[in-house]
Amino acid sequence: MIRTAAPADVPVIHEMIRELADYEKALHEANATEEQLREALFGERPAAYAHIAETEDGEVAGFALWFLNFSTWRGVHGIYLEDLYVRPRLRGGGHGKALLTELARICVERGYERLEWSVLNWNTPSIDFYRSLGARPQDEWTVYRLTDGALKSLGA
Repeated sequence: MIRTAAPADVPVIHEMIRELADYEKALHEANATEEQLREALFGERPAAYAHIAETEDGEVAGFALWFLNFSTWRGVHGIYLEDLYVRPRLRGGGHGKALLTELARICVERGYERLEWSVLNWNTPSIDFYRSLGARPQDEWTVYRLTDGALKSLGA
């Protein structure tokens, strides 16, 4: 079952974000607090949205956290999937596919023309899964990022 996240889900979403960061060997970089997450998802002006995958017994199996982007070439919004995570012991049960299917459904329903995300180059299980759904890498693009001192220096 896939459902829209509710404020009561913030602690489990936060927990899974940390699990994902640990899996990606970057737990030391996952500094977001539950309060920040609550504000981003459910504050006066939400910056992001989330969906929850549950087992038949109501156990939280995973989540998708996403936000809107915009394509100047297409002239419409799209969805950028920030995080997709299914707990390891529940993988293979269709939860990840169900989450992506729901985001694709939202795109189609709202006239969005893109559903995009990033994946670490070493994460071959995820890459194979995404390819099985018809997703293709954008090999000609390289992601750049400014953070910490470099961001502060440029913005000063």
